[in-house]
Amino acid sequence: MTSPLRLTDIAAQAQVSEATVSRVLNGKAGVAAGTRHKVLAALDVLGYERPVRLRRRSNGLVGLIIPELTNPIFPAFAQVIEQALAGHGYTPVLCTQTPGGATEDELVEQLEERGVTGIVFLSGLHADSAADPARYQRLAARGLPFVLINGFNEHVNAPFVSPDDRAAARMAVRHLVDLGHERIGLAIGPTRYVPSARKAEGFRSALAELGTPDAEPYIQRTLFTVEGGHAAGGALLDRGVTGIVCGSDPMALGAIRAARERGLRVPQDVSVVGFDDSPLIAFTDPPLTTVRQPVRPMATAAVGALLEAVSGTPVQRTEFVFQPELVVRGSTSQAPSAP
Repeated sequence: MTSPLRLTDIAAQAQVSEATVSRVLNGKAGVAAGTRHKVLAALDVLGYERPVRLRRRSNGLVGLIIPELTNPIFPAFAQVIEQALAGHGYTPVLCTQTPGGATEDELVEQLEERGVTGIVFLSGLHADSAADPARYQRLAARGLPFVLINGFNEHVNAPFVSPDDRAAARMAVRHLVDLGHERIGLAIGPTRYVPSARKAEGFRSALAELGTPDAEPYIQRTLFTVEGGHAAGGALLDRGVTGIVCGSDPMALGAIRAARERGLRVPQDVSVVGFDDSPLIAFTDPPLTTVRQPVRPMATAAVGALLEAVSGTPVQRTEFVFQPELVVRGSTSQAPSAP
C-alpha cells in the first residue's frame, strides 16, 4: 500500500517550504520550473507515487548514443543529460554501443524509426577523424536536430561541445614540472581520435616550452582502458619517466598498476595524472590526481543547444569549448630527485 504523502518530508528533501510543496502537488501556478522539478525529484527519491495530475505527457523522445558503460565518465554524462532532458519534459532513450552489437549508424536508424525529436552523440564517430562525416551531413539534411559531445569535425554543420583537451594536457604537464619532474610521458588513445590528437598537441607544446622539441618518444598510444594504460604505462616507465599523464582515469589506474608491478611506489617514485575525474576516482589507492572534465556544464550546454534547434531557434554551428580543472590528490608528489 502506498504511504500517504507527508509534506514535511518532501519539503525537507526538496529544501523548499511546505507551502511550495502544496502548490506543486495541487498544480497551482506561480512555482518556478526548477523548484517544481526539485519537488518532483523529492517525491521520486522518497518513493512516493506522483499524483495523477502531476504526470506530464512527454514532449518527445530524445536519443542519447554513447560508446559504452564500462568507463564511468560515460554514465556520468548520461545521467546529467537525462536529468536535463527530463527537466524540459523530454524522455531520453539511451543507446549504448557494444562490441558486436549495433553500430552507431544502426542505432540512429532505429531512433529515427521511433520518431525521436533529436539525438545527442557522446564520443561517437564524429570524434574519429578516419570516419566518414557524410553520415552526419545526411542526418542534417533530413532535418533531425543533433548535437555532438567530445570531438570535432569541421565538415559537420552542427553544434559541438568539448573540453579544452590541449589545455588539459598542458596543465597536467605543468603540475608535474612544478613538482620537479623532468621526464614526463603521455598515455593516450589512437591519433585518429580528436581528443587524443588535441591532448598530444598540448603535451608537445608544454614540453617545447621546457626545451624538449621532440616529444614523440614520450607519447605512448594505447586503448582507453585499464589494460591500455597498463601497457602504455609500462612502456613509458621503461623509458625512464617519473611522471605520466593519461588520457582517461581508467588508463591512469592501469599505469599505476604497471608501476607497482615494477616495484615502484605511487607517488613517491612515479606520479600519475588521469583525465575526467570520474565518479569514485577520489577513493582509489592512492586518490587520483586528475584533470576534471566539466561534465555538468558541458552536458547542460549540449541539451540546451539541442532543444533550441528542436524549437526552431537558429543554433550557432560551432564548437563550444569548456575549460577543464586540475584536481590534485594523492597520486602526484615531488619528483624522486627533487629536493
